[in-house]
Amino acid sequence: MSRHAKFALLAFYLLPIVGTIPAIWTLYRGQGTAEQRSLSRLSILLALSWLIAYSLLGIGGNMTASTVWSVRFLYLDGLITSGYFVSCLVLLIRLGRGTSPKLPGLSALANQLFRSRSA
Repeated sequence: MSRHAKFALLAFYLLPIVGTIPAIWTLYRGQGTAEQRSLSRLSILLALSWLIAYSLLGIGGNMTASTVWSVRFLYLDGLITSGYFVSCLVLLIRLGRGTSPKLPGLSALANQLFRSRSA
């Protein structure tokens, strides 16, 4: 497989929000290369972490009686969302340069959490 084809295939997993669908599908089928499965696990972990933080901060921002705390929750919510998109962008850049698209600590955690129990 050429470098460009490999980049296009792996880059699809790193699209924020949308890339989790093919990542889940890859892990569900149990197919793909080791690199595809590892990147799929990382994509799912990033998306789930973002979704949980986004939901909790959104609920917290709407449930507080104080306007000051509401703004703080929603501001932090925006920072978390920006961090998720920037981390996906950084991983895409690293993938495009040919280096390993991994995040220290998170890649190992993703592989540990989402590794198939049968493997």
